[in-house]
Amino acid sequence: MSKVGWTHGTGGLTPFAEGFRWDLLSQGRPPSAARHHLALMGQLSGWLSDGGLVADDLTTARAEEFLCARRATGQRRVPTFASLTPLFAYLREQDAIPREQPLVLSPSEQLLAQYRHHLVNDRGLAPTTVLRYERFGRRFLGSRAACMGLATGIEELGSAEINAYLLEVRSRLRLGSAKREAADLRALLRFLYLKGIVETDLGGAMPPVASWRGASLVPTLNAAAVSALLKSCDRSTVSGRRNYAILALLSRLGLRAGEVAALQVGDVDWRAGEILVRGKARRQDVLPLPAEVGEALVDYLRQGRPPTQRPQLILTLYAPVRPIHPSSITNVVYRACLRAGLPPVGAHRLRHSLATEMLRQGGDLIEISQVLRQSDLATTSGYAKVDRAALRSVAQPWPGAVR
Repeated sequence: MSKVGWTHGTGGLTPFAEGFRWDLLSQGRPPSAARHHLALMGQLSGWLSDGGLVADDLTTARAEEFLCARRATGQRRVPTFASLTPLFAYLREQDAIPREQPLVLSPSEQLLAQYRHHLVNDRGLAPTTVLRYERFGRRFLGSRAACMGLATGIEELGSAEINAYLLEVRSRLRLGSAKREAADLRALLRFLYLKGIVETDLGGAMPPVASWRGASLVPTLNAAAVSALLKSCDRSTVSGRRNYAILALLSRLGLRAGEVAALQVGDVDWRAGEILVRGKARRQDVLPLPAEVGEALVDYLRQGRPPTQRPQLILTLYAPVRPIHPSSITNVVYRACLRAGLPPVGAHRLRHSLATEMLRQGGDLIEISQVLRQSDLATTSGYAKVDRAALRSVAQPWPGAVR
């Protein structure tokens, strides 16, 4: 019998075999991978039948029993439960197996669930911001609960401890990271006060992380380095076409990594030569689409993007095909730097590079703020310091020194 011959038998999972195969292929998995998953499904189906079980009896615990039975027979290279995850997901979608019972949440998890609801529904934050705040809340409260033997990690929290925590954070983190940590903590403390969980608004009383506007130069890459990053992509390959499109969006339009990940196929107006950008704070802006970026997107859509019904423009390379994560976009920039022989930089560095190059080409700060979609011109003014040649022309001589 062939590895997939069981699909024409009478096993407990036989009725779902064909649908599962099409589900795997629709995710972009190659036929060889689909055959592997079907063969594993067949083994599981036979094991259920031998034990007098049907699909409705299948649980994660029974799946682990099946895998242990494979190991007991001496089978080599027995897969882990992760290999059964696509099958379980499909069977649950078809209501063929019972869904997992929700776990009873601990007091700390209940509190974090309330916090998540507050961030999503009360504040309307973006999913990535919600995840960031939630991760901090879990880490901060979990650490206090574990160290002090508390139920939720909120008990006995006071201003002295908050101040001590901020001082410790500033001693081990850079300024930008420390300010980010303080913002995460402030969001959590204000939620606790608004919901009446704590009596004092500790978030409003938090001291800011000391910093001075304009104390440092904006890190940037010159035009030659940006060009080297783009040229490092092998556009004869699928990955090269996708990565070139990502780098073009970052360097020629100044998009953030999250904005590239949020782009959808319908956001590009090819006739008008425009592209819709979904930015921070749910802001949407329409930008002109440069020819270089448009050509890169066309090349990716025609010869690089997997066939799928997903609306997102940039997708992962490997199955299951899904929208790319902002952190993966940063990794694309890292790898391009290594190929080009440059020190690794993040995706945001290309945004800075576009602004400084516009300034060198004669653009003013208002034009740069419009391209970068920055509402505060004071934020854009930081790029003015990068043009050192222009600064020298207006610099006053130091008293007593020869210029």
